[in-house]
Amino acid sequence: MEGVTETLLSELTTIGVGGPARRYVRATAEDQIVQAVREADERQEPVLILGGGSNLVVSDEGFRGTVIHVASRGIAVEEHAESTLLTVAAGEAWDDVVRYTVDQGFTGLETLSGIPGTAGATPVQNVGAYGTEISQHFASALVYDRKAGQTRRFRGEDLEFSYRNSLLKREIHDGSPRYVVLSVQFDVRRSNLSQPIRYAELARRLGVEVGERAEAATVRETVIELRSGKGMVLDPSDRDSYSTGSFFTNPIIAAEQQATIPEDAPRYPMLDPHGAVDESKIKLSAAWLIQNAGFDKGFGLQSEHQPIAGGRASLSTKHTLAITNRGGATARDILAIARTVRDGVREEFGVTLEAEPVIIGFTL
Repeated sequence: MEGVTETLLSELTTIGVGGPARRYVRATAEDQIVQAVREADERQEPVLILGGGSNLVVSDEGFRGTVIHVASRGIAVEEHAESTLLTVAAGEAWDDVVRYTVDQGFTGLETLSGIPGTAGATPVQNVGAYGTEISQHFASALVYDRKAGQTRRFRGEDLEFSYRNSLLKREIHDGSPRYVVLSVQFDVRRSNLSQPIRYAELARRLGVEVGERAEAATVRETVIELRSGKGMVLDPSDRDSYSTGSFFTNPIIAAEQQATIPEDAPRYPMLDPHGAVDESKIKLSAAWLIQNAGFDKGFGLQSEHQPIAGGRASLSTKHTLAITNRGGATARDILAIARTVRDGVREEFGVTLEAEPVIIGFTL
C-alpha cells in the first residue's frame, strides 16, 4: 500500500479535471483497502473511492480528504452444472473482465465491452449498455461497511437495483460511500453464443433480429466498434474519449406521461433488475432530447456562436451524450456545458436530465 500527498485527481480521471487530493493511497489487496478506509475513518477524514476514474468529476479545489485508489487484481472461476460464478477483485479493469469471459467461452457480459472503469464500480452504478445491465448477471458483492466496521456480502435483491442506480450508490454522501466494494461475483453461462440481442442498433450491425443470438466474440467486437465510433472507448489520441462516457442518464417517465413528449422522440422499454419489461415506465433518449433542444455535437467549442467554456470543453463531436475535455478544461468548464444543456432540455421538453457521473465538490 502506497501513500502520496497532493496527487492531482485530473491525472487519475478519464475526463482529466480535478484538483489535488489531500491524501492519496493506492491499495492493491482487500486487506489494504479495508485498512486504508479504517485509518481515514479514525482520522475522521472524508473518503473518496477511486477505481478507473471514469465516472468522476471532481472540483478544481480537489478533495480535502483521503482518496483510496482501488487497484486489487484477481479473477476466480467456480463452475456448476447450470451456471458459473466469476469472482472478480474490485480493482480489475472492467473491459479486461469482459474479454476474459469471452476468451474463456462464457456468455452474459459481452454487450458490456469497451466500458471504462473497474469491476467494483459496476454494481454501484448498475452499469448497462446495449440491452444488458449488471443487475441481470450480478450474484453478490463483498463490501466493507464503514458504519458497522465490518465486511458483509450483498446478494442481488439486497441492492435494490434500478436504472443506473443501487443501494450502494444511494449510500454515497458528498462523494463518500458507506459501502466499499472489495469484490464482485457475476453469474455467467458456458456458451460461445451471446445472450439474446435486445438492442436494435446492435442487432442491425450484427445482421440478426432482435431476440436472436450471435457469436459472443463477434458481439464484443461489434460493441467496441460502435462505442469507438461514439468516442466511448478510451483513446489517448481522441479528445472525444476524454470524458465520463454518457454524462446524462436516459430519463425515465411514467408510461402515461409520454403524450407530453414529441411523437418522433425515441422510446425504449424499461427493464426490471431481472431483464423483464416494466410496462409502467418508458425510457427516453437523452441524446435525442439534447440534440432537439438545439445542442449539436461539439456544442461549446470556441466560435462566434458558441463561446461557452472557451472551447476547452464541449459536447463530444461524435455523440451528444458525452461532455469532453478538449484540452486544458477545468471542472468549471465541464459544469458550464452540463448546466447549459440540462437547462435547455428542461425548457424545451419539461424533462430534467440527471447526471450519471459522481460529482465531487460542487452540484449540478
